[in-house]
Amino acid sequence: QGCNPLAETGRSKLQNQRAVLNQQILRAVRMRAGAENLLRATTNNKVRDQVLLELSFVNSDLQILKEELEGLNISVEVYQNAEETFSIPLVPLGLKETKEVDFTLPLKVNFTHTSQNSSEYEDEIADLMDLRQACRTPSRDEAGIEMLISYFLQLGYVENRFFPPTRHTGVLFTWYDSFTGVPVCQQNLLLEKASILFNIGALYTQIGTRCNRQTQAGLENAVDAFQKAAGVLNYLKETFTHTPSYDMSPAMLNVLVKMMLAQAQECVFEQIGLSGIRNEFFTLVKMTQEVAKVGEVYMLVNTAMNQEPVKENIPYSWSKLAQIKSDHYKALAHYFTATILCDHELQPGDDEDQQEKALSQLYDHMPEGLMALAVLKDKVRRKQLGKAHLRQAIVYHEEALRVCGLCKKLRNIDVLQEVLTAAHKRSLLKYAQQETEDDFLSLIQAPDILPKTEHKIETIAPQFSKVKVKDFFHKLGPLTVFSAKQRWTAPRTIRIPQGAGELGFHLKGGSPVQIYCLDPLCAAASVGLKEGDYIVSVRGVDCKWLGVNEVLEKLRSVEGEQPLEMEVISCQDTAASLHSKSATYSVGMQKTYSLICLAMDEGKIDQTKKAPLKLPFLSWGTKNRQKAASTLCLPSAVAGSSQTKKKLLPFTLLNTESSLY
Repeated sequence: QGCNPLAETGRSKLQNQRAVLNQQILRAVRMRAGAENLLRATTNNKVRDQVLLELSFVNSDLQILKEELEGLNISVEVYQNAEETFSIPLVPLGLKETKEVDFTLPLKVNFTHTSQNSSEYEDEIADLMDLRQACRTPSRDEAGIEMLISYFLQLGYVENRFFPPTRHTGVLFTWYDSFTGVPVCQQNLLLEKASILFNIGALYTQIGTRCNRQTQAGLENAVDAFQKAAGVLNYLKETFTHTPSYDMSPAMLNVLVKMMLAQAQECVFEQIGLSGIRNEFFTLVKMTQEVAKVGEVYMLVNTAMNQEPVKENIPYSWSKLAQIKSDHYKALAHYFTATILCDHELQPGDDEDQQEKALSQLYDHMPEGLMALAVLKDKVRRKQLGKAHLRQAIVYHEEALRVCGLCKKLRNIDVLQEVLTAAHKRSLLKYAQQETEDDFLSLIQAPDILPKTEHKIETIAPQFSKVKVKDFFHKLGPLTVFSAKQRWTAPRTIRIPQGAGELGFHLKGGSPVQIYCLDPLCAAASVGLKEGDYIVSVRGVDCKWLGVNEVLEKLRSVEGEQPLEMEVISCQDTAASLHSKSATYSVGMQKTYSLICLAMDEGKIDQTKKAPLKLPFLSWGTKNRQKAASTLCLPSAVAGSSQTKKKLLPFTLLNTESSLY
C-alpha cells in the first residue's frame, strides 16, 4: 500500500501543490495552442492584434507557473532529516505525477488470444490497478522502493502477455514533466515503465536527503541511496533513449546522474570528517584532497547544468546551488592547505621526505621559484604561501555568499546562509592572525589544489531480481508459451473412451506438455486430437504448469469405466501484417515510437503521394523537430506551412490544434 494521499505531511503537501500546478500549466498550454491556431488561421489584423495580446498574457502565466514549480523543486527543507543539522541541504527529485488509468477494458479485449475467459481474472486486474494507484504515493523507505519495482516488473509481465509490439495497448497513460509540468500522453507501456523508473530514482534521492547526516550509519545510507538513484537514472537513460519528456531526455538524465554522484561524494567527505578533523599534517593533506574532489564534481555539475538543451529546463536555483557548493568546497580546500602551512612548522624529528611528498601531491605545479622542501624549511615562504591560500579561500567564500544572495530561493534557506557565513568568518579570522606589516610585498598566487579521493563513487545498477514478485496472471500459464506473440484456439474437450488401449501419442516439452508422434488411427485422433496440441487440463485439473511425468500420471490415473477427458488448445498462425512504424531497440527493450505511424490506414494511402510531415507535441531540441515523437501529435492547421527552425521555449507547442486530446 502507498501512503495516505490525504495525510497532511510536508511531502504530501508539496506533491499536492505539484498536481495543482500541473493542471494549471495544462490549461495554459491548451489556451496557448488555441491562440496559436487562431493566429495562423486568421487574416484579420484586428483579430491578430487581440490574439497576440492574449498570447503575451498566456506566456507570462506559463513563466510564473514554471517559477512556482521551480520553487517546489528547491523546497529542500521538507525532505531533510528532522533533527537539527549544520550541513548544506541536499537536493531531492520530486515524484512525477500521473492520472488514474483503467486497465479493465483493454486487458479484457486482449484476452482473446489467450483462450481464457477474462471474467475469471477480474480480481487480478483489480490488483494491478490497486498497485498502480498505491505507486502514486509511495512511502519514503525501502518498502516504497520495493512497491515501485514490483509494479515495474508487473508491467513487464503484462506487456509480454497482452500487448505485442504490433498492437496498441488501448490505455492512454498521462505523465507530467517534473520540471515543466507539461503532460505527455501515450498509448504505450514504455512511457509508464520509464516514468516508474524515474520515480524509483526520485524516491532514492528523497531517502538519501532524509538520512541523519550527524551519524556514521546515516551518512553511509545517504551515500548508498544517492549511488542507487544515479544507477536507476543511468539505466533509464541507456534503456529508454527516445522518451518524449524533458525530465527523461538523455541530456537531462545525464545531468541528474552527475548531481546524485556529487551529493554522494559530498556525504563521503562529511563521513570522513564526522568525528572531527585533527590539526595534524597528514590528516589535513588527506582532507584537503577529499574536499577538493567535492568542489571539482560540483563544478562539473554546474557546467553541465548550463549547457543546452538542459539550461532552459533545469531549475535555476539548482544550478546556482551547484556553483555555491563548488566555491564553498574549493574554499575549504585552500583553508586546509593554509592551516597545514601556517600551523605546522618542520620539526627536527619530522620525516622531511614524507612531508615533502605529501605537500607536492597537493599541487600540479608549485608557484614559480618555490620548491616543496624549501617551503617546508623556510618559515617566511611557508607563511607567505599559507596566506596566499587564505586569500584564495576568502575569494571563494565571498563568491559563494554573493551568488547565494542573488538567488531568491536560496536566500531563504537559513542553514545554507549560516554554513557559508561561518566558513567565511573562520577564514577571515585565520587570515587576521597571520597579518604582518610587509604583507603588501607578497605577490605569491595560490596554486590550484589537485583533487583526490580514496573513496571512488560510482553508480549502483538497479537489482530488480532481488524483489520477488508473482505474476498477477500466473494462472494463464508459463509466459514463455502463453505470451502476446501467440494466439490460441478456444479449449477443445477430448474424450477418449475407456478400453481404447494405448494412448496413441507421446508427450514432450516442459510446461505445458505438447502432443507429438500422434498415431492418426488411434482413438484420441478420431475424437479430434491433433499433432502439436497443448494439454491445458486433465479431468478438470489445470495442467499448464505441469511437466511430462506429472501429466502422464494424471492420464493413467483414470478410475473405473470413466472416459479419459482432457482439454487441449492449438497455436494459431500469427503471421500478421506489421504496421509501418519507426521503432528501435536497446538492451532488448523496444523504444517509444510515433502514434502517427500506428494510426496510418495503409489501405487508404495513395502510394504515389507522400504524407505531410507532422510535428510532435513536444520536442526538446531542434534536431528532433522533423522526427516523429511518441507524444500526442496534433495536425497542422495550415497545410504546407513552413517549418523554419526556431529556438524552442520550454512550453513551445509545435502543433496548431486547440484541443490537446
